[in-house]
Amino acid sequence: MSLGTILLIVLILLLVGALPTWPHSSNWGYGPTSVLGVVLLIVVILLLMGRL
Repeated sequence: MSLGTILLIVLILLLVGALPTWPHSSNWGYGPTSVLGVVLLIVVILLLMGRL
């Protein structure tokens, strides 16, 4: 597995863990999910461009 694939899997797991539907994150709102979503989007774009 390449570094990009591992990074993508970790970011997806963090994104699921930050969803405000879980009891531990219900007071966080959508802030952490939005930030992780943007980071995930950037990583996917870099993977598709072959820069990562």
